[in-house]
Amino acid sequence: MEVTEGNVSPRKLLWLGLAISIVTAAENSPPQPVLVELFTSEGCSSCPPADALLARMDHEQPIPGAAIIVLSEHVDYWNHLGWTDPYSAPFYTTRQENYARRFGLRDPYTPQMVVDGNVESSGNDPRKIESAIRAAIGEPRVGIRIRPSPAGDRANIQVDPFPAGKNHKAGVYLARAADHATSDVLGGENRGRTLRHVAIARDIRQVGGISQRAGLQKEIPISSDSRLIVFVQDTGDGRVWGAALYTSALSTR
Repeated sequence: MEVTEGNVSPRKLLWLGLAISIVTAAENSPPQPVLVELFTSEGCSSCPPADALLARMDHEQPIPGAAIIVLSEHVDYWNHLGWTDPYSAPFYTTRQENYARRFGLRDPYTPQMVVDGNVESSGNDPRKIESAIRAAIGEPRVGIRIRPSPAGDRANIQVDPFPAGKNHKAGVYLARAADHATSDVLGGENRGRTLRHVAIARDIRQVGGISQRAGLQKEIPISSDSRLIVFVQDTGDGRVWGAALYTSALSTR
């Protein structure tokens, strides 16, 4: 068919319709959860900008297609330099050391962000963090749902098995985190500063595992003053296959 001015061929109409369908489907797709961990310390003078970046990602959700789930993990190896971080614990140092080995780093450092257990960067490099989050959006995911009980004091966690063809086993982890906190630092590199944090990890523990054949269902207690983050992480390479967040204010994402 000859196309003239004001006349569009059926083939062009077909391609136009397909393009519109693809764009509409993308716009209607739910945001993909992406876990961003920040290893930080109140004793580190270069950490406050990374803390602020984490808070902005949490509050503004600036990347279309991504539901950014943040978690602030305070390490303890700065505590001997004049200020003991009240949110620090050896567990988070050990978790960061495990990441350092997986990424081939000589030593752990702060501030460090890890995106979906798969990419690490300085927490003060927003461009690299944004690039890693955008890349994570298209990765395969394991579905996770967190539903509160009618009484509101417990939640049911449901984690899907790995999709067919994904012959993996991974751990299911539960993190409890304080929604936000403020500290007036009286010593160390940040002496005299008021520091603000979001999603401060109180505890991270493994609550089960999944495989291609089996998912997980578990009931846990919840409280109104903390966030609940559930994520699936490969015990070998540390990749995060899925994550979900629940708070009484935010519901699940």
